[in-house]
Amino acid sequence: MGLSIWRGKFNRTTGKVTLDKSAGTGTVEVVIDAASMDFGHPKVTEYLLAPDQLDAKKYPTITYKGKLERFVAGAPTEVKGELTLHGVTQPVALKINMFKCIPHPFLKREWCGADAFGTFDRSKFGLDYAPQWGFKPEVTLRIQVEAVAEK
Repeated sequence: MGLSIWRGKFNRTTGKVTLDKSAGTGTVEVVIDAASMDFGHPKVTEYLLAPDQLDAKKYPTITYKGKLERFVAGAPTEVKGELTLHGVTQPVALKINMFKCIPHPFLKREWCGADAFGTFDRSKFGLDYAPQWGFKPEVTLRIQVEAVAEK
């Protein structure tokens, strides 16, 4: 009823990041198994996966695809992309909070990590549950990633 902030996570995701630091270009693609949503409270999770909410059976995947932008010293600071959720695709920009690369100690390849976040209006994706009761439509999307460069 809008009294507190609920935080959930998805337990099954895959993705790919391409990065050319010297050219200041790159892409990101994240694929999320919608049924892996976890709010830490089984009844809340079950309700949000149901047909009148996320409808994870009808829309089993959520995707985010974007381009890395605004590079500073070889590191991107933003992602301009599109989120596909509940069968609807809308633009969603992410700010990159942290981006760091180091040599992987065992694989001897570059190893990078990032934390990105942005907000979107869930009602634009057809998820407009109970605004009359104080449920806000704004959702914060946070993506954390670690990746090792391919050989």
